[in-house]
Amino acid sequence: MEPASPSACVSASLSLSLSLLQTHMAFFSPKVSGGLFALYSSKQSSKTFISNPLKPVVTFQAHDGPVYSMVSTDRHQLSAGDGEVKAWLWAEILKKGCNELWRRQPPNRTNLEVPEINALLLVPKENSLILVGGDCQLHMMDLETGTFTRALQGHTDYVHCLALRERSPEVLSGGEDGAVQLWDLRTAKEVQTIQVYKHEEWSRPHNGRWIGCLATDSDWMVCGGGPALTLWHLRSSTPMTIFPKRTPQKHVTFCQGLILSAGQGLCVNQWQLSGELKAQVPGSSPGLLSLSLNQQPAAPECKVLTDAGNSCRVDVFTRLLRLLPVLLTSGNTPSIHPRDLDCFFF
Repeated sequence: MEPASPSACVSASLSLSLSLLQTHMAFFSPKVSGGLFALYSSKQSSKTFISNPLKPVVTFQAHDGPVYSMVSTDRHQLSAGDGEVKAWLWAEILKKGCNELWRRQPPNRTNLEVPEINALLLVPKENSLILVGGDCQLHMMDLETGTFTRALQGHTDYVHCLALRERSPEVLSGGEDGAVQLWDLRTAKEVQTIQVYKHEEWSRPHNGRWIGCLATDSDWMVCGGGPALTLWHLRSSTPMTIFPKRTPQKHVTFCQGLILSAGQGLCVNQWQLSGELKAQVPGSSPGLLSLSLNQQPAAPECKVLTDAGNSCRVDVFTRLLRLLPVLLTSGNTPSIHPRDLDCFFF
């Protein structure tokens, strides 16, 4: 049977519904044969989290293989794995319904390749979704019709990460080729390329040239991976700060005038824009692969940061400025396997 069309029911709004934001958080366990979805209630207090580890209220098999990325609209949950993106209605998930609303596959250059989808990005003003991964392209999908409208070509190797410049219709992408590219969505053309690995000051050849994380805040960009984590001024393509972190960083985000990063190692790092390390908070994983930050919650008690990595636990930080961790653990719940937890969100 043909999967349902996304049609007009899919909204690309980045704001979650009040009830969802106040009471639930979700993530995937991407073990090799996994793709399991778990939804947790976050109504409990920090003391309850510590004394009684949280248990999922909904679990179901969402993908046959690994899940690499997920995003949410006010009504829908979207996730991506090997070669396809899927959608579910939040209203159905909360009722413990597990039937997907639709699934889509971006056009492939050949019928033989099924490239993974490494990152998803919502573009609210365009009501669109951008997918990137193993085919080196940025695919734009119209959420109104469910059709792929454009394929942006410029990278020469896998694309790992995306970031949206919210004040302008521009998107940044970072890839295995060591380039950060800036795309104008109005013209679907590349307007700027920064080859980070070519700068000797922060190039680290022993780690490779790949760009694994990036984030933007107006005219500023921070990126890292093989090269050192670096703050750039985009208009002038000028590096401003090199952060003194030797190990590769896998995730980075701006937060209240600071920068948060995580990667190889136990800690979430809190940086001043000047490069000063303000704090390091150890997590429960020997290596961190993902951070999820809820900066504009519907209620103050939902202003949280989470991290996950090479552990069966997810750390929930309920006080952002002090980064005090509360451990969220799966116990023996099958929906969270003790392998890498690649992606999750609020």
